[in-house]
Amino acid sequence: MPRPRTPLLSTDRIADAAMELVDAGEPFGVNAVARRLGVTPSSLYNHVAGRDEIIELMRGRLGEQYMPLELDGPWDLVVEGMLRAERRMYAEHPFLIPLIVGKTITDPTVIAGYDLLATALSGAGFPDDDVLEIVAIIDAFSIGFGLDLASPDEVWRPETPTRTLGRLVPGAQRGAPRSDRAFESGLEMLLDGLRLRLARTELD
Repeated sequence: MPRPRTPLLSTDRIADAAMELVDAGEPFGVNAVARRLGVTPSSLYNHVAGRDEIIELMRGRLGEQYMPLELDGPWDLVVEGMLRAERRMYAEHPFLIPLIVGKTITDPTVIAGYDLLATALSGAGFPDDDVLEIVAIIDAFSIGFGLDLASPDEVWRPETPTRTLGRLVPGAQRGAPRSDRAFESGLEMLLDGLRLRLARTELD
């Protein structure tokens, strides 16, 4: 029996095609993904329920590529490892952020990553009421610094008189070195703040 000219569709192929589309800054939707794969939209619906499921498939592919599920050790090392991995993920796929943050997380790999983080925080002694709040802070931190790493080399260009910014910008670092330095400082502040919060909890 002759082999088909076009490889059979799969959820992996659909997710990869969708990610290529979004990463290129092109309009995203079921019809656009179908065109990229050279198939009809009805063919996609044999594998996915629609746009939302494709978004979750893309989230899953990110989780497979970036989530450090092998992390082990003290809670602060788990937090640091997750932050570094997520920052790189968001920096390398910035156009995916508006899609994945607007949809409830269900992918098993990504859920496992969040569970690893929550388990490390809970095991360290952070109260249950605080754990999801801290996870949300970590998420926002990594998204922000991922976008910062993807920003242009010249972040600020004051074209009107300023009191301080215009004086500081000419001598400031640019590009990845600037973003890396800010990330390392922010990471230190975040971890120090969490350690202080944990110490206060242990005193109560």
